[in-house]
Formats: sequence, structure tokens, C-alpha cells
Amino acid sequence: MSNLTSTSDAILNCARNLIIAGGYNGFSYADIAGVVGIRKPSIHHHFPSKVDLVRTLVSKYREEAQAGIAAMARHIPDPLDQLRAYAGYWETCITDARASFCICALLANELPILPEVIALEVRAHFRSLSKWLASVLARGAQQGRLHFIGSAAVEAEMFLATVHGAMLSARAYGDPQMFGAIITPLIDRLTVRP
Repeated sequence: MSNLTSTSDAILNCARNLIIAGGYNGFSYADIAGVVGIRKPSIHHHFPSKVDLVRTLVSKYREEAQAGIAAMARHIPDPLDQLRAYAGYWETCITDARASFCICALLANELPILPEVIALEVRAHFRSLSKWLASVLARGAQQGRLHFIGSAAVEAEMFLATVHGAMLSARAYGDPQMFGAIITPLIDRLTVRP
């Protein structure tokens, strides 16, 4: 890995952590320079503006999420098990303070103040997740593994909102167990009992 790539990655990782800690307006290039140990002009060399930095970060985050979902789908073919694995991933992130929180969920809360190019990336992330969840739910219903009232698309939006809401509730209450307390009944409600 070249020094430019490692510096760029260090800047992105630092920005991710700072967004998780304080949101889009909660950090500056001076904060990154202090953490990474470089000068602000070096950051501008990699990312001319904060908008460029955060747009790149969200774009990379979306790519990582899509790759993770694709890998999960290859290893876990059952739709119900995919929902459990998806929720389980976020439960692990809530219970392990070293794991990453969903930056798109955090940035979605700030959409009214975000630059439009970042807002577009955040919205695209949620659309992609919703589309994937709708396909999982539809397949699960077709296979007799899942049941719900209404369309798979609406149920996907409810599932997505519940997962992200449960993450925020667990964070707000300072209680990682809150996530499972919210998500377990949701998955139970969707599960077809033999």
C-alpha cells in the first residue's frame, strides 16, 4: 500500500470516527490533522473540501455495505436467516464499543443541513438497503418462511426504520440490550411458525 493510500485511509477512518462521535459539523480538518498527525494542507491534498471528504467516506461506506450484504447472501441463502444476520451485525456493533455505528443513520439525522451531494449519497444508501430488504422479504414470503401484511417494499421500510431506530434507542439509553429487545419481537412477528 502506498503512503498516499494509507494517509487517505487514515483521514477517512478518522473522519468516520469523528462523525460517529459528533456528526457532520462536529469536526474540522484541524481535528483530523491532530489525530492523524499531519498538517491541514496535507488533508486538502487528498480531499480539497470537507464535502469531498465526507462524500467519499459515505460512498466508500456504501460500497462496503453492499459488499457485506452480497457476501452474506452468498453464505446465508435462507431469507429469515439473512434478516437475523443483518440484525445480528448491528447488534454486535451496538454491544461492542470498538465496532462502527452506521454513519448513514447518523448523517440521515442531519440531512437538512448536509450539502446536497452528501445527502444524495445517504439517501442512495437507504434506497439500496430498502431494495435489498424488500427482495429478502418477498423471497421469504414466497418460500413460506416469512409473513407480513402489505407489500414487501413497505415492510422493508418498516424493518429498516426499526433497526436504525433500535440502534439509536440503544445509544440514547446507554443500554446495548435495548437493540435486541426491539428487534427480536420484530423478527418473531415476521417468522412463519411451523
